Amino acid sequence: MKQSVVIKSNKFGLIVILDGELPFADLQKEVAEKFHTSAKFFKNAQMAVTFQGRSLSTEEEWALVETITQNCEIEIMCILNEDELTEEAMRRAVEEHTHVGGQDGKFYKGTLRSGQVLESETSIIILGDVNAGAKVVSKGNVVVLGTLKGTIYVGAAGNEDAFVAALVMDPMQIRIADVIARKSDKQLSARERKKQEETPKIAYVEDGNIYIEPITKEVLGDIRI
Repeated sequence: MKQSVVIKSNKFGLIVILDGELPFADLQKEVAEKFHTSAKFFKNAQMAVTFQGRSLSTEEEWALVETITQNCEIEIMCILNEDELTEEAMRRAVEEHTHVGGQDGKFYKGTLRSGQVLESETSIIILGDVNAGAKVVSKGNVVVLGTLKGTIYVGAAGNEDAFVAALVMDPMQIRIADVIARKSDKQLSARERKKQEETPKIAYVEDGNIYIEPITKEVLGDIRI
């Protein structure tokens, strides 16, 4: 019987061969089951991944990466294409991304949709939007290179020096350590909304309160990282 998901691995990377006909939602369930069953073989590994067998959009690739990391203790450092499948190429990619995204932080590429939760032990840069109903939890800082409309929790280990920055700052709730701020019920005018969308902002704690201000050199100079 043909398997919908086949995993091949070496020391530095995974090759995940996918059924080309199965609906994506069903395929995602198969990936979850396969990696959950194989979790003990990949404990605490940092690996590159390549998907084969079908054409995937960027969002589908990152959805599968999230499914993998939720079902076993693998940290996916990067996604490689089929031209980069040698073990040596995977080793170089993992080492490069470990340097960029190790203790200091990491990247997430894609939009977080309602119901999705992204958790990180380190600071994280999100290359996309955080939609209403989505949630981000980080022990470090979070920078959203897009629109932030969901719920965000930084300094999750109790660090009040953590901060949130976004190109468009419009969250339902921000929590920094134990300090919480919620979205105001006040309706903005069209002019106020336009100005909000044009001004990147940063949220931080001072004197037990969360302040949200436009990003300036002066504000950044006061932020402790």
